[in-house]
Amino acid sequence: MVPRLETERLILRGHDVADFESSAAMWADPEVVARISGVPSTAAESWSRLLRYIGHWQALGYGYWVLESKVDGAFVGEAGLADYHRDTKPSVHGKPEAGWALKTSAQGQGLATEAVAAVMAWADRVLAKEFPVACAIFDPAHAGSVRVAEKVGFSNPVMGRFGDQEALFLERALGR
Repeated sequence: MVPRLETERLILRGHDVADFESSAAMWADPEVVARISGVPSTAAESWSRLLRYIGHWQALGYGYWVLESKVDGAFVGEAGLADYHRDTKPSVHGKPEAGWALKTSAQGQGLATEAVAAVMAWADRVLAKEFPVACAIFDPAHAGSVRVAEKVGFSNPVMGRFGDQEALFLERALGR
């Protein structure tokens, strides 16, 4: 059900239970979560996240991919689109939310841009008829992820709120 995508250096594939340890290790790394939640995930939280990733594809026809190195098959991160029903201002209801996270050792090499470009190209082909716009939400201080988003066409910055935190919202038209 999850389409396999390839870039120059990555294979994007669906999650399975065997990805749990790698995903949980990434989400437990304080450096990875510093500008996402700020709090490392427990094993139980990572298990729920893995099931949520799998469930997105089942329920919505889109979701997250594992990012795997073409060189050695290593897990390097996750990227995709989701609908988390977040309580945000402005509202992101009806807009697939793009997101990504890479292991610390995989950051700073352009892999996030490569992966997110592939995700958004897929969304342009597959989701544009149903969803004219995708969104992304950031900690305003997360300059690296904001740059990734801008490189793949996200724009129209708006400051808002996600829970009790200030957040930067970007949008990208689909089907471009």
